Amino acid sequence: MKNKKWILSKRPVGIPNIEEDFEMKESEIKKPDFGEILIKTQFLSLDPYMRGRMNSGPSYSKPVEIGGVMEGEVIGEVVESKSKFLKVGDMVNAKIGWQEFSTVDEHQVIKITQDQSLPITYSLGVLGMPGRTAYLGFLEICRPKPGETLVVSAASGAVGSIVGQIGKIMGCRVIGIAGSEEKVKYCKEILHFDECLNYKTEDIDKSLSSFGEDFIDMYFDNVGGEISDAVLNHISTFSRTAVCGQIANYNASSPPVGPRVARTLLTKQSLMQGFIVFNFEHKYPQAMSALSEWIKSGDIVYKEDIYKGFENMPKTFMKLFEGENFGKLLVKVN
Repeated sequence: MKNKKWILSKRPVGIPNIEEDFEMKESEIKKPDFGEILIKTQFLSLDPYMRGRMNSGPSYSKPVEIGGVMEGEVIGEVVESKSKFLKVGDMVNAKIGWQEFSTVDEHQVIKITQDQSLPITYSLGVLGMPGRTAYLGFLEICRPKPGETLVVSAASGAVGSIVGQIGKIMGCRVIGIAGSEEKVKYCKEILHFDECLNYKTEDIDKSLSSFGEDFIDMYFDNVGGEISDAVLNHISTFSRTAVCGQIANYNASSPPVGPRVARTLLTKQSLMQGFIVFNFEHKYPQAMSALSEWIKSGDIVYKEDIYKGFENMPKTFMKLFEGENFGKLLVKVN
């Protein structure tokens, strides 16, 4: 047997070219040594941050090297083990990237121990990195209070949908921003957001004006760009903005020019803070416990968008930037 893997063959300029920037290769499968396991990938998570890893230059994490395996987290089955802690058949989360097999140290994986009544794929979503990002970024930075107004962009996505629902649990008024009428309907009717705007058909600045003046107490920013420019026109005094992602800018071939927000933040005495979820690692158990209870009680609804076919990884990845995915984007590998 051979291992199939997707590598980064060239650094993209602007929007990645799926024919030129990615390449599928085969390699030998390494037999495990003492303390190692061989993992067979079952599901692979696709997330916007991966686009940033394709660029060179300083960031909070090292870029993927040219010729290196594209970064990503998987659900994998242990198919061979020389570990004291993990046996054949155990299911694990591991950051082995876009490949079908990988031999790794036993300490580089996390055994999946979540409630078996919940789908195992939740370990890559609401009970994984996106869920922790939503819970900790929102509660630690936005610090919601009952009666306050929250706006969340990419509102139907893996992170935004959870943030908005936590906002409702906390007694907040929630306004989402999404990219289709189907997603708007989902946010209002299924997730019970108070309002949701379609940025593809509405003038977001004008639509927000209809709700009031300087009324946004919290903004959870997943996208950046013109949508965030519009939202920041309506923030209240002492508002809090959590900057989680800037998906609107990830494929920009040059730094985008937009409104300078320093004066707005000054006059509104407002906080804007970027964050990386790993900063709150000591609070992961708290996040997982709360999210699990909310899922089982029905307070949080979660949607997954699962595609089949390892050979289609680059094409499926691009759905993140075309607004085609609806929910947490996963690939079922085999």
